Amino acid sequence: MQTSRNRPPRVLAIAEAANPEWVSVPLVGWSLAQALRDVADVHLVTQVRNRDAILRAGLVEGKDFTAIDSEAVARPLWALAEKLRMGEGKGWTTLQAINALIYPWFEHLVWKEFGPAIKAGAFDVVHRITPLSPTISSPIARKVHRVGVPFVLGPLNGGVPWPKHFDAERRAEKEWLSYIRSAYKHLPGRNTALKHASAIVVGSHHTQSEIPKAYQDKTVYIPENGIDPGRFNKIAKPTGDVLKACFVGRLVPYKGADMLIAAAADLLRSGRMTLDIIGDGPMLGDLIAQAKSLGCETGLKFHKWIDHSEVQTLLSKSHILSFPSIREFGGGVVLEAMALGVVPVIVDYAGPGELVTTQTGFKVPCGSRDEIIAGFHTIFERLAENPDALAPIAATAKARVDEYFLWSRKANQIRDVYEWTLDKRQADKPDIFAAGLRPISATMP
Repeated sequence: MQTSRNRPPRVLAIAEAANPEWVSVPLVGWSLAQALRDVADVHLVTQVRNRDAILRAGLVEGKDFTAIDSEAVARPLWALAEKLRMGEGKGWTTLQAINALIYPWFEHLVWKEFGPAIKAGAFDVVHRITPLSPTISSPIARKVHRVGVPFVLGPLNGGVPWPKHFDAERRAEKEWLSYIRSAYKHLPGRNTALKHASAIVVGSHHTQSEIPKAYQDKTVYIPENGIDPGRFNKIAKPTGDVLKACFVGRLVPYKGADMLIAAAADLLRSGRMTLDIIGDGPMLGDLIAQAKSLGCETGLKFHKWIDHSEVQTLLSKSHILSFPSIREFGGGVVLEAMALGVVPVIVDYAGPGELVTTQTGFKVPCGSRDEIIAGFHTIFERLAENPDALAPIAATAKARVDEYFLWSRKANQIRDVYEWTLDKRQADKPDIFAAGLRPISATMP
């Protein structure tokens, strides 16, 4: 892509969370900002807590990135958030509510630092990459718009409703604020940011549906997760004639590891299946006890926590990723499995349900606990008859990732969004999946 001046666009990439050494949102922020350097002249603006990791990654402060110190406001409010969320890894909605108070100060400091340069035309596009949450507004959007520079917001994702059959899990996750989450739509500044954005990148169809009708024509659907082929570069080669399954995730109620063990118990006892559970969390003790009570410890191994860089080594020994999470916004682990040629078996809801098609994996409808367990059990029984038959599906899954979900591919997708915002009269709005594999509605295998 070239601007009218025959040069790559100059982009101020705002990613408050961007860290090459962390996972989840910070890794998304870092990975996308870095990938964009191949298609644009990018200067990254991030929070000071990421500074040391970014320096270790080889970027030059002042030239490649700027670290904004917003700790005077952030530190005490994050401390409050940790108290209010009532347990490590819990209360995600509470955490986002506190972040909605913290983030505007960060953007205030960003404008103070870069406002004069934006006004002077030093950047062609300003792009807020993180936070991903659609509940967190961007006060800088109106200021950028006023000086005639396109403002790109997103990818935005989150806020998927809790499935009606899983209110107990909702309460176990301390998601008290989720009952009134929709109130964020009435917060000051929310519509202002949407109004003044030139493009709104949405990471899920649910998030797209929550954008007001007046701004729908600005939305572009691009799931936020991507794959770094340098991190996930193995090809799955499971050995033997026994179905090998793997679960990767925190051991918390909504991830569904207990449903997985229940669904697999018969096959584990009979030796027709093995299951590796990678992850740690408050449910570990209960899951071990569950496996013992069901008599299926044989063939089941708990690996607890392992470094993210080592996950692919274990995962690539499996035929399937068995992942019954009932409320997953993005589903990065699903893409990681597909990139290795490991076939996903997932609940058809939220992020994983959009990433997996009937050509690339197996989807169980999001019903009650008993229905999900029965659905996974049925799939396991069928796949255990001939695990080698999964090879063509694995190849299609890997091809889908290579086509749409490598970070290099996503950089090109965002590049198309920049092109559209810079000259809407000449460019059609990008429709990334129009030419190929759109998300397909679920059917049982």
